[in-house]
Amino acid sequence: MELRGVARRAFGLAVGVLLFVDVLRVWLPSIITIFGQAASTPAWLLGAFGLVWLLGGFAAPPLCRWLGPRRVAVVAAVLLGAARAALLFVHGGRPQLYLASAGLLAGIGWLAATADRGARVSPGVPLGIAAASIQHAVLGMVDLSWRTSWWAWLAGLAEVAAFLWLSAGDQDDPESPAGGWFIVGPALLLAGMLAVSPALNSVALSYLGAPFEDTNRPFLYAPISVAGALLFLWSAVSPPERLRLAAGLGLVAGTVVFAYAGGRWLPVAILLAAPSLGICVGLAAERAKHRGYALVGGVLVFGLAAIAYYAAYDIGYPNQWVPVAVGLATAVYAWRAPGPARVTVVRPAVVVTAVVLLGVSTGLAGVARTSGDRRGPDQPRLRLVAYNIRMGFGLNGRFDPDATARAIAVERPDVVALSEVDRAWLLNGGHDDLALLARRLDMHAYFAPAADPVWGDAILTRLRVGTVRSLVLPAAGAPTGAQALGVTVPVAGREWTVVATHLQPPPDGAPDAQARALTAFAKGFGGGPTVIAGDLNIAPDGTTMGLFRDGGLADGLAPFRPVPTFPAGNPVEEIDHILVLGGLRVTDVRVGTTTASDHAPVAVTLEG
Repeated sequence: MELRGVARRAFGLAVGVLLFVDVLRVWLPSIITIFGQAASTPAWLLGAFGLVWLLGGFAAPPLCRWLGPRRVAVVAAVLLGAARAALLFVHGGRPQLYLASAGLLAGIGWLAATADRGARVSPGVPLGIAAASIQHAVLGMVDLSWRTSWWAWLAGLAEVAAFLWLSAGDQDDPESPAGGWFIVGPALLLAGMLAVSPALNSVALSYLGAPFEDTNRPFLYAPISVAGALLFLWSAVSPPERLRLAAGLGLVAGTVVFAYAGGRWLPVAILLAAPSLGICVGLAAERAKHRGYALVGGVLVFGLAAIAYYAAYDIGYPNQWVPVAVGLATAVYAWRAPGPARVTVVRPAVVVTAVVLLGVSTGLAGVARTSGDRRGPDQPRLRLVAYNIRMGFGLNGRFDPDATARAIAVERPDVVALSEVDRAWLLNGGHDDLALLARRLDMHAYFAPAADPVWGDAILTRLRVGTVRSLVLPAAGAPTGAQALGVTVPVAGREWTVVATHLQPPPDGAPDAQARALTAFAKGFGGGPTVIAGDLNIAPDGTTMGLFRDGGLADGLAPFRPVPTFPAGNPVEEIDHILVLGGLRVTDVRVGTTTASDHAPVAVTLEG
């Protein structure tokens, strides 16, 4: 095949992978937020729903033998492009869920047919993965699918048009020795979770700052993400054979650090994983006879590993081994491959220069950031909002950080206590909720992990923060984990304490052990004016609330009951609470009517 045809196929594959990743970023969270309803849908049922669609991909290889891979590729490409285009305009609800599911199935079918037609994994697949990461960073982690502006529609439609045009002129090369298609699924998982995740870069930057404080700056994570994606791409396009063993060891080491070492080691994990994964993808080129089945099998590994990792936070079992196992399997697969079929289709220096300039210029747009009124109010009064943000997804399953920010900003709060803050989970589309909200609200952020280094609770404020502490609360059978994050802020010349938390009751029980630990933690700040705010998952007349009262904490919302906050839109349950200590009293209680989360925000004025 002539060089022009090889280049066209590589770029067509890259754009197709970009569209496929875009669909994945909608499909994965749609399972949780649309098919699943809060914690009421069993984790096994969510996993089964996802597996049904992934297993459907096994129909593609037989169809390729029956109809021919070219015909299957053409039909699947049209369906993938149509689903991707529709997701630009359809936001939320069952239509979003099933459009994304159809796009996923079409994407698997197109990839399987492309593999059977003799395409090479590299450079097309790593170029597509890198392009998806760069686009995600440049767009500020809010993808085209979640935007409603005209330019987003035009950009998305242009990508679809480019994909269909490049695919239309693609030629079969059935005698090609290129294989390695099994590695695509594991590569997508490790790239999205770790190696080239802009959200994880954002979080890694924040952990490099002072304890707990999010020192992330928007002008840093975008160019860093671009550089990381290009490092991954460069390693994949020109994989050095002599580094085969080192790359495998580096990938395994990166996943181990990611899974076990904690937040401050995230930069090390990323630096190890990005080039190592790229080299492994570039080296995976065995002579496979059943390339379509290899591709579908690898995508199934993606799904099974994602389910195994994230279902642990609902069911409750150790899950750190999952990324390590996938990294090890990827390293072994690349080690056993005979080596890549080298074809140069791009001038990397040109691509590097253009994309870095784009990333830096886009990131610099967010440089300006004011420090706010760090002195604190002159009167003994504080406006506080407590909000379970549900990873930034609305009741209809749409990711909309602007709506979340508006729901908070309307109350003009001094301090915000956030629950269910997701900072990089691939399951939820790979967003850093905290960075997105802090930027939109022009507030400083303080974060403490509960489940892993990128999931937990946070406090936003413009006030000067003094003491910052965090405590991991007893799990007591609750799989997700819980913590308490406390900060002190100046109010009328005194230090007030604000504690943000999200209690996780054990199965068939109440979070009594967590309540006792939380009470002791809050009183440990000295017993001055103190407020605990968050989703406590308890009823106001339950035994756990009695434990708080016995510990000296008062139910700040008691004079205003009922104060239902869940589910948003038609709240009937009172599970978001404000507890006070040290002479504080609550006034001016308002429950928001927004459906930007499955909880409604509760805003109060604290006086003392």
